[in-house]
Amino acid sequence: MNDVQTAGLLRPIDKSVFVDLPPEAAFRLFTGGAGSWWPLASHSVAGDDAVTCTLEGRVGGRFYEVSRGGDQAEWGRVLAWEPPRRLVMSWYPGRTPADATEVEVSFQAEGSGTRLTLTHSGWERGVPDTARYEGYVTGWDFVLGKYIDGTRQPAV
Repeated sequence: MNDVQTAGLLRPIDKSVFVDLPPEAAFRLFTGGAGSWWPLASHSVAGDDAVTCTLEGRVGGRFYEVSRGGDQAEWGRVLAWEPPRRLVMSWYPGRTPADATEVEVSFQAEGSGTRLTLTHSGWERGVPDTARYEGYVTGWDFVLGKYIDGTRQPAV
């Protein structure tokens, strides 16, 4: 058994970053502002043809990208919406809802800013896909790095 598996199952991926924003602003940027910081060229279904992404802020809301041609690719659905503390989404970019994993993102005040904690779980659904899992282990680091960069941009 390797370090990413417990009893044959892939462990949840846990990531944590600090941002110099209060929880309300950190939550708002991660959700409503995702189109301003998400690295679409590398982390989307349409790649270079992706022009924006949108997270609809409500339970049942979609998280999706839009391509230059106007096509939409759904990445997931909001399962829990608790601004500014937490959101939970099913997660299946480029796949079907039947293949969904789950992403939980929480926002906790810490000193002068916010600790964002992301947990990507549900890897036990379907056939374990270690390559896909490993891609997310490093992929979330890259995505959260872009989110941190987005917190440093002037508010619009």
